[in-house]
Amino acid sequence: MAAVYKKELHGYFTSMIGYVVLAFMLFFPSIYFIFLNLYSGYPLFGYALSSISFIFLIAIPILTMRSLAEERKNKTDQMLFTSPVSLWKIILGKYLAMITIMALVCLMLCTCPLIIRMFGGIYTLSDYACILAFFLYGCAAIAIGLFISSLTESQIIACVGTFGILLILHLMPGMTEIIPDTSGASFLGFWILILAAAYCFFQITKNWLAGVIGAAAGTVILAVAYLINGDAFAGAFAAFLNSLSLASRFDSFVSQIFDLPAVVYYISISVLFVFLTVQSVEKRRWS
Repeated sequence: MAAVYKKELHGYFTSMIGYVVLAFMLFFPSIYFIFLNLYSGYPLFGYALSSISFIFLIAIPILTMRSLAEERKNKTDQMLFTSPVSLWKIILGKYLAMITIMALVCLMLCTCPLIIRMFGGIYTLSDYACILAFFLYGCAAIAIGLFISSLTESQIIACVGTFGILLILHLMPGMTEIIPDTSGASFLGFWILILAAAYCFFQITKNWLAGVIGAAAGTVILAVAYLINGDAFAGAFAAFLNSLSLASRFDSFVSQIFDLPAVVYYISISVLFVFLTVQSVEKRRWS
């Protein structure tokens, strides 16, 4: 895993991608830091970070698009299938290389609360909690981009696909406002979600029987729950979609609340999509 990590990290800084992503992800925080914290006098660095969460929509697709798509296009992914190193270690090596770039960004951002403190700031711990949440937010977004890159051999498709997923998650709170709050609408929304999850499982594993059984079981469980207490479904689907938003969970840290469930959520998303990436690559090994 260490060899893969070093190779990937070296590749990012010999192809200029690493430098471009670092420069981009530091430029906007610096601008907002100067304007909000130094010029306007806002005491919390979290204000600047919450204002520039949109940079993940651009930086993460650029960072992750080549991670696996390029290997698939150049047919060098065949080496992954025959390597004595497990796929888990290979994928983790690639993931950790991208995480290192994110860590470098956050390490440089750690100087900003110290500058605020020089001018009398008293929220240093809160600011560093925001930087930690910002880092975990980036890790989750990177895991999503890594998974999307494993699904295609086109870097452009991987980039656009990652941008699309992150944009949907970013805009989720606003999008859910158009969803009806009725129990029937929530039931339909959850049912469509179950079918979509079963289809994605089939695409990853190519096991149609398991996909059908999963869809049937999910449908039965959902129907029974609806028959038992249909009123509980009112507004439940919109609330569920809101809970999936990556950006909204960062807001609690800006409000000086250390949101442990948000930390667990970011880590869970990272683990889930790294796992799905391994399964996606594993599927091609046996196809």
